[in-house]
Amino acid sequence: MTYTLITANRNYSSWSLRPWVLMKALGIAFADRLEPFAKPDNYADFRAFSPTGQVPVLIDGGRVIADSLGITLYLADRHPGVWPQDEEARIFAQGAVAEMHGGFGHLRNDCTMNVGVRVTPKPMSEGLRRNVARVREIFETGLSRFGGPWLAGAEFSAADAFYAPVAFRIRTYGLDVGKGQAWVDRVLAHAAMRQWEAEALAETWREEAHEAELVAAGAITADFRK
Repeated sequence: MTYTLITANRNYSSWSLRPWVLMKALGIAFADRLEPFAKPDNYADFRAFSPTGQVPVLIDGGRVIADSLGITLYLADRHPGVWPQDEEARIFAQGAVAEMHGGFGHLRNDCTMNVGVRVTPKPMSEGLRRNVARVREIFETGLSRFGGPWLAGAEFSAADAFYAPVAFRIRTYGLDVGKGQAWVDRVLAHAAMRQWEAEALAETWREEAHEAELVAAGAITADFRK
């Protein structure tokens, strides 16, 4: 049976991007179902298909798997390539995924994801500076230890999928990640990321709360959306 992956707006939904790009990159077939953020609070509407009232959600027959990490772990039990084969690379990738899933609150809040715009950000808070420095450290460490071109070695893995939304943020806000920019450029050029971006730019709807977060983040210098 084919998986169904439920995601939200391409412009805004960083959590949706993670399993979507992972499955695309690994060639795991799925039916692509989009449930957009239609209002500031979508919990009640999303509860119709998601036990958490959030996206992403993976449907596999009678099973409903919620949360980007939950989906990744479910897929890892059923498909090769989610984690690197090399033990040290796998340990690094799993740690990086867990850290992104549970942390980087300042990066999320201060640099909200919006694929289709470019922003001159407001002066960084100390928390955001620390988050960006840590992202840079993860990128440079992974590339140096495992030889690239991906974060945990020669093959795309869950580590790349979980930091893929950060690549969009880095480009949107012009964040400095040092030598990690090589990975940012590579992942943004990936066919799956280019597809996600094209769909984001084609979206015509806007959601008020997400747009307000964008305005609060800094001065919009370019908007490539329809």
